Amino acid sequence: MKHEAIFVSIAQCGAVSGVAVVIDVLRAYTTAAWAFHLGVERIVLTDDVAEALRLKASIPGALALKDSRPYDGFELSNSPVELQTAGDLHGRVIVQRTGHGTVGAVAAKAAERLYCAGFVNAAATAKALRESGVERVYYVITGDEGQAEEDRACAEYIAALVEDPMTDAAPFVERAAASDGALELAHRVADRIQGVDVGDLAACLEANRFDFVMKAADENGLLTLRAYN
Repeated sequence: MKHEAIFVSIAQCGAVSGVAVVIDVLRAYTTAAWAFHLGVERIVLTDDVAEALRLKASIPGALALKDSRPYDGFELSNSPVELQTAGDLHGRVIVQRTGHGTVGAVAAKAAERLYCAGFVNAAATAKALRESGVERVYYVITGDEGQAEEDRACAEYIAALVEDPMTDAAPFVERAAASDGALELAHRVADRIQGVDVGDLAACLEANRFDFVMKAADENGLLTLRAYN
């Protein structure tokens, strides 16, 4: 299937319409995918720290998740590895705020269909796009003002998979592994920054670990992410 792939930054999301895929490999949508794998019911996406805490307080039993250093009121870090030791998450609601991924989703929320993705669910996302027959897809590169190589590589991989499901992930993953974002994550591990695990990079580069798509939609005024097989 041929489709037109349009790559945009968060700042360009005003032009987004139709179908959009928001990409954050390191680490928002890798962590989100792991959350669903661990039994989380839904994830509420926000672009503001204070709003995340307000939303958490309004949803019984919700947990708040953010990236970077720990912050009062946030129980979870944006680490796919640390999340696996966070206790029983089955049926829980997470309010997620990150510096790039959730900001991109909020910026693109006017899209008619909005997917969130990383390498871990790239093939599932491409399959959903291919089976829908969509002719144009906006890929939102959330990192580094639209220049993040790891996000661009993932977006290009998904776009290639839409046209050829047999596309090899290796060249795209290699680009991501050599990116400035990957190097920065390695430095944060070396500096022992809290909320970053030595295994996060490998987890983020594990192509097609999960067979579900993550689709965001407005639910009672909240931008809500759910997993669908």
